[in-house]
Amino acid sequence: MRCPYCGHEDSQVKDSRPTEDGAAIRRRRQCEDCGARFTTFERIQLREVAVLKADGGREPFDREKLMRSVQIACRKRPIDGARIERLVSGIQRQLETSGESEVQAQQIGAMVMEALKGFDNVAYIRFASVYRDFTEARDFEEFASQVGDLGNSGQ
Repeated sequence: MRCPYCGHEDSQVKDSRPTEDGAAIRRRRQCEDCGARFTTFERIQLREVAVLKADGGREPFDREKLMRSVQIACRKRPIDGARIERLVSGIQRQLETSGESEVQAQQIGAMVMEALKGFDNVAYIRFASVYRDFTEARDFEEFASQVGDLGNSGQ
């Protein structure tokens, strides 16, 4: 594993343990050259999944990109990081076990919307504003009014 500080190619594993949800292994490493310590995570990947973008482009599924978008939607909300991790892991698992090697970006967005719907109304509306590309305040108001009676079962 390459050191993120000095770029040296080799590091030594000092400690390994499973994450809270058991979906990954957390490893503490030390660079053999500069001595810096850093953490890596090892996850099971069942299959390679390609994401078909709206513009016709194609890119490999990126779990970290999905995690960032969910974290942005949940920013400054009283939501435990472990719950976000489970949500993202669940979506990744669904994609990898679907049997499909390609998935539309819109399908992933719909999966996130469905998961956030019962999670937190504010996060749901934030994600929807980007996913559905709200262009005017009226778009936001109309969507928020539909959400108003959903309740907030995630809290």
